[in-house]
Amino acid sequence: MRYEKIANSFYRENRKKFAEKILPNSVAIFSTNDPLPTNADGTFGFVQNSTFFYLTGIDQEDGYLIIDKRKTPHREILFVRETDEKIRVWEGEMLSKDESREISGIENVEWSSEFWKIAPANLNDCLNIYTHLDLSQGKGTTFRSREKYLTTLLKRKFRTKNFINSSEIIDNLRVIKHPLEINQIKKAVEITKLGFERAAKFLKAGIYEFELEAEISHEFYKRRSRNHAFQPIMASGKNACYLHYITNNEICKNGDMILMDFGAEYGNYKADMTRVLPIMGKFTERQTEVYQSILDVMKSIKRQMVVGNTIDNLKKETQNLIGKELVKLGICSASELLKDPKTILKYFPHGVSHHLGLDVHDVGDRKRPLETGMLLTLEPGIYINEENLGIRLENDILITKNGNEDLMKDIPLEIVEIENLMK
Repeated sequence: MRYEKIANSFYRENRKKFAEKILPNSVAIFSTNDPLPTNADGTFGFVQNSTFFYLTGIDQEDGYLIIDKRKTPHREILFVRETDEKIRVWEGEMLSKDESREISGIENVEWSSEFWKIAPANLNDCLNIYTHLDLSQGKGTTFRSREKYLTTLLKRKFRTKNFINSSEIIDNLRVIKHPLEINQIKKAVEITKLGFERAAKFLKAGIYEFELEAEISHEFYKRRSRNHAFQPIMASGKNACYLHYITNNEICKNGDMILMDFGAEYGNYKADMTRVLPIMGKFTERQTEVYQSILDVMKSIKRQMVVGNTIDNLKKETQNLIGKELVKLGICSASELLKDPKTILKYFPHGVSHHLGLDVHDVGDRKRPLETGMLLTLEPGIYINEENLGIRLENDILITKNGNEDLMKDIPLEIVEIENLMK
């Protein structure tokens, strides 16, 4: 396997915790993702459903999980794709039943082709059916996931049952990271660091933004990452003022900076980092002023990322600090901000933090008090369109009992560190 697997005791414990939270006389059903089509008979690379992976460790398509709590203790059935002759010829061997048992810790493993023969026997005499609907998935698109399709079919077949979305229970479990998960994320962070250092050494005027992306990708694949955690942003010059600029097709020019927002994936867990580099190897006086302003805000907010605080509070405090920095930088006056506080949003239009884990924007409520084991990003920024200048800095922060741990503390961030790295 491309990455080191997590022990199946982790998945067994996740299923046990979930089963304890659902109502008696209930059955929960989960499914894998489908490969998404491109055009003709092409597909994108397969990405597993994060919740299915969290409960099973299975990392291939066409699978189901049943957690049956009609009786105590609960029962579990895992369904995996069988390797028939066509699959063997075109794709190779899928997981065997024994391999699936070893990965998931589930003894009762069946072929997915048997799902609709076996599932009704578990569902006919239960009161509640839990399915998993990720309400944030596919927003603004016509996309319908396998989960949504499965839920629709089940509701048609079992009209008298009480259907419940399992996402609240699952999200409350996933938001607190297990030490084994943190270890996977630390591996993703280390790979991200190596990709960044390679790109920084390669950066010079005259190259295209996508060439930096290619350097990072090379390092990722070489280090057992299957892909970028998300579409990388390589935004030079004015492009850094566009928050999700992903075309990466401009030439890097002397005198400009480049904002690089990217992260590695490792074993389905994600890293998320942003750094800003001077293309000529040294920041100008103005770039130094703005960079240091954001770095100071970042350090101040990091000290506030502690148990009991909330992401919403962190954002409000970030806006207050950035407002003061805007005045210091001569971008606007204190009276302007007092007259219209929303002026800050022109220069800092996004949030300062989000949860991180199996998804880049992982599960977690912005209003929920921070707890030990939560893992979040920290990403303040200032975007000055009038100067074609955008700076955002981002690290991944683990909330601990006594404060927090910056998982990216060893990745160059200070101005002198950045300039020394590029020599």
